[in-house]
Amino acid sequence: MPAIERAHDPQSSMASPRPIPRPRPATVSAAPAPPAVTPAGGALSVLLIDDSPQDAEAFHNLLAEVGPEVELRWARTLDAGTAMLNADTACVLLDLELPDSGGLDGLRRLLRRAPRTAVLAVTSTADVHLGAAAVAAGAQDFLVKQEIDGRLLTRAVRYAVERKRADESQRRLVEAELRGQENARLQRHLLPTPLLEGSGLAFHARYRPGRRRALLGGDFYDAVRTADGTVHVVIGDVCGHGPDEAALGVALRIAWRTLVFAGLQGEALLGTLQRVLEHERRSEEIFATLCMLAIEPESEYAELHLAGHPAPLLLREDRDPELLPYDFGGPALGLLPMLGDTGEEQWPPRKVRLGAEWGLMLYTDGLIEGRIGAGTRRLGQEGLIAMIGDHQESGLRDELLIDTAMSEVEDLNGGALADDVAVLLLTRSGSAPVTYV
Repeated sequence: MPAIERAHDPQSSMASPRPIPRPRPATVSAAPAPPAVTPAGGALSVLLIDDSPQDAEAFHNLLAEVGPEVELRWARTLDAGTAMLNADTACVLLDLELPDSGGLDGLRRLLRRAPRTAVLAVTSTADVHLGAAAVAAGAQDFLVKQEIDGRLLTRAVRYAVERKRADESQRRLVEAELRGQENARLQRHLLPTPLLEGSGLAFHARYRPGRRRALLGGDFYDAVRTADGTVHVVIGDVCGHGPDEAALGVALRIAWRTLVFAGLQGEALLGTLQRVLEHERRSEEIFATLCMLAIEPESEYAELHLAGHPAPLLLREDRDPELLPYDFGGPALGLLPMLGDTGEEQWPPRKVRLGAEWGLMLYTDGLIEGRIGAGTRRLGQEGLIAMIGDHQESGLRDELLIDTAMSEVEDLNGGALADDVAVLLLTRSGSAPVTYV
């Protein structure tokens, strides 16, 4: 940091230290505390912590020389000064020779109390080592009382404030970069890695939480292949957008994978998931929609279960996208109590024919509830079908297809979607090896 330069006498070609002005004794006894400089446009609120009334009024007089650019307040002790700190305090002038808490210890106490406020360390001793130590401890600069005038003091205050702002901007930038790196690592661990080796399927997924700076929302998904060759896929959506809902989504996804590998399927699997949800949710109003598919090995068929969730899209070459059957689905998990031993299926299965080569797009309702323009019209499933059909005709496939769809949905919405969005694309082609993106 550049040292504070000495003041120059404009009438002389020689530089000489200008002593700090001392008030008349009558003035000090009549008014030991200096009056505040009247605030003006662009004025800075500065707090002086100094036990000397004479020095306090001297600082006031120095600042008055250059007009109402600084509003000065005064405290005799460090404790009194920290009590006077507020959000408008732009800079603190701290005397390092305070009897009660002087030196670098007092400076460190002040910085802990006001880490976002600029601080200028002040002393009557021209000690270069002390000044360097004060700056190293966190002060923006070090001033010697006998070597400053009004303009130099005002410039030093503004310089300290601007440097503090620059330091804070840099700190926030570094924190944001580190947080982004950490979030990316955490998201990689919180989102599943599909276990589809040997299935011959290509798997692509995109996930975008609705909450700003969130790692995850309440949406969840997974895909695994069991020992018998069946591929199981799930996508779900916990109602709500907070961290509790995100945690519940992760819990349901982990429970689903565990139960699938334990051999549970269909109604038994969904009923167990409902019990997990009922045990883990923070409120009885919380529920989760879910779509589950079991794709038989070397077969053109799959078993579909819907629990209050939008039906997937079936994509095939030279045909328009079509919605899988949805009129047989059951209620969302946690919305209604279990049926018990009535023998009635709460989430009945539906066998659907996929064909030899196909694509399945599973999604959460955040994708279809985005608005179209400034009105109340929403994209809906019909709009999604038309959009995906157009993109297929344009030759878009795999991750490019879902990336383009998500971008177009946001464009139609006029910006980022308010709800969480998860999109899966599972495809089977004649010779495509399994890939995960």
